[in-house]
Amino acid sequence: MRGAPLPHVGAAIGGQWARAAEGEGQADQMMLFGKVSQQLCALKKLPWSRDTRYFWGWLNAVFNKVDHERIRDVGPDRAASEWLLRCGAMVRYHGQEKWQKDYNHLPTGPLDKYKIQAIDATDSCIMSIGFDHMEGLQHVEKIRFCKCHYIEDYCLERLSQIENLQKSMLEMEIISCGNITDKGIIALHHLRNLKYLFLSDLPGIKEKEKIVQAFKTSLPSLELKLDLK
Repeated sequence: MRGAPLPHVGAAIGGQWARAAEGEGQADQMMLFGKVSQQLCALKKLPWSRDTRYFWGWLNAVFNKVDHERIRDVGPDRAASEWLLRCGAMVRYHGQEKWQKDYNHLPTGPLDKYKIQAIDATDSCIMSIGFDHMEGLQHVEKIRFCKCHYIEDYCLERLSQIENLQKSMLEMEIISCGNITDKGIIALHHLRNLKYLFLSDLPGIKEKEKIVQAFKTSLPSLELKLDLK
């Protein structure tokens, strides 16, 4: 049966987390989480069935869960970095060229040293319940959503209502996200300093001209590029 291996996967995860909770510190637990996350990402290449869809839906919700105590302890940028990498995304910090993509090799140091400037969420499992992680980010200038199966209109609406992002966001790319419709795209007009928006392969968008006109009115200096059918 295609779904048969799942109990063994769940048992392995449960066992590793139990050991972490019993005798390891927070740093060790974070590293263990990264290792488990990497192993599970590899398992996603296996054939899908109804059981596996339920399993990954549950697991992705776990990965996206907001830990407000963690945000208080390490700061919004570090907590958001952990969330994004846990879900398969990448981040780049202000003043650096290197993209951070390995959960277990996130830089350490003063909490105010590493500020997220860019996010590449290609093929990631980020979803709306995790977007509270973005609330405290003050330096994000660019976000790329590509092949994000859990990104939907509410995600863009939520992002667009975050005051810090309204000020800092300059560029956005949204590509091959099948749950995005005109409603979510138009909500981006709240990002008042947005200079560049690229939209491609979004079958949920039905009224391209309406979107073009909406942005011409609300963000006249925006460079809007469309690659839509």
